[in-house]
Amino acid sequence: AGAVSVRTKIFGIVLGSTLLLSLAFAWQFQTVQVSVLEEKTREQGISIARDVAARATDLILINDLFGLHQLLIETQRNYQDIRYIFITNPDGTVLAHTFGSGFPKDLLTTNQFSTIFFQHTQTLETSEGLVWDVAVPIFEGKAGIARVGISDAGLRQTVGTMTAQISLTILAVLAVSLLAATFLTWLLTRPVLGLVSATQAVARGDFTQRVPRWADDEIGDLADAFNQMTSELARMDGLRNEKEQLRRKLLENVITAQEEERSRIARELHDSTSQSLTSLMVGLRNMERNCDKPQVHRQVLDMRRVVRQTLEEVHDLAVQLRPVALDDLGLLAALTRMAEEWEQRHSVTVDIVFHIGAERLPGSIETALYRIVQEALANVSRHALARTVSILINHRNAEIVTIIEDDGCGFDVDQANKNGRLGLVGIRERAELLGGHVTIESSPEKGTSLYIYLPATLPVETDMLVHE
Repeated sequence: AGAVSVRTKIFGIVLGSTLLLSLAFAWQFQTVQVSVLEEKTREQGISIARDVAARATDLILINDLFGLHQLLIETQRNYQDIRYIFITNPDGTVLAHTFGSGFPKDLLTTNQFSTIFFQHTQTLETSEGLVWDVAVPIFEGKAGIARVGISDAGLRQTVGTMTAQISLTILAVLAVSLLAATFLTWLLTRPVLGLVSATQAVARGDFTQRVPRWADDEIGDLADAFNQMTSELARMDGLRNEKEQLRRKLLENVITAQEEERSRIARELHDSTSQSLTSLMVGLRNMERNCDKPQVHRQVLDMRRVVRQTLEEVHDLAVQLRPVALDDLGLLAALTRMAEEWEQRHSVTVDIVFHIGAERLPGSIETALYRIVQEALANVSRHALARTVSILINHRNAEIVTIIEDDGCGFDVDQANKNGRLGLVGIRERAELLGGHVTIESSPEKGTSLYIYLPATLPVETDMLVHE
């Protein structure tokens, strides 16, 4: 029952109940009617037998056997259900009968009774069906006994007619029940199907769905509750979208401010700190040339070595903060230079493959990809213990797909997401800010694969935030 639809259940309940009640009524009606008809047939036989006995008394007393025979023939002609009539004297001798081909002798012993009773009825089973044999004493049995046999043919015909009428009535009732079940099914399932359709739309994120209240019943209350739920979901979705917009705007402002601060610090390091260190190098070189003391000469050399190392570190730091190649030459040149320097620093092989065409990507996307690759390489150097790293950036349809793979020790992704590693969080935030997403595949001792999917063009809201 649980595997079929509500429509089938309603049809089954209505039609099954109607058919069961109709059959029960037909059985009960037929049983009562058969009992009543049997009683009426028996009473009719008794009445006929008494009439024959009363009319035959004088004929028997005057010994008018011909008149007695005519009486029996006339009586049988008037009642079509009579199968036989015969009269016997007190000694059991048949005086008259209606059997044309001969009287059956065994019929005399089928209905024996005492003459002290007014009548006696015996049911006989014959080849033609049941026969009620009624025996009535004539003149208290002193003149004989009248026997009348009533067949059940009329009863069977009447019962057959009633059965046919009842069957037609049941069919009519079933037809009406079918129409009622159809209407009831439509009445009940239409609002339910509407609720199902609206629920599916809500599941797809459409919170504008509303269903009408069909009636003042439980389904109507369910419709009101559903509409209230969708209204609340729409309100909560609006608040969520508003919070998401604020979060995106805040994150965009933070990243923009971060990049601007990186650029400012990089310029300061390049324009001020590097120039000061260069001037210090020139001054130390002059001191070395003009100084004759060996001890001072060695100290100047050591100081020049420290200043040169500091100048290189400042240069590397400025490049990491804001690579000039990213602004001047584009993403490919900036990533290639970063990979070469990182490869030399950590002794790890880095392979980069680009398939993004000749046109440059929007600045925000290039910056995001550069920072994502930079953070991924930092994670590899800190945790992976890898020997090789592969980077693939592919422009596929309207999407930029970046794949970063290493052969390191790997990690448990679920546990890393629960712990909220800052490197992975930053990568996800940068990708989601541009309308993209990140997928991570990794397991212990089997390396890590990082998939970054970004749109090739900026989303409308992000583009507006960038211009702001």
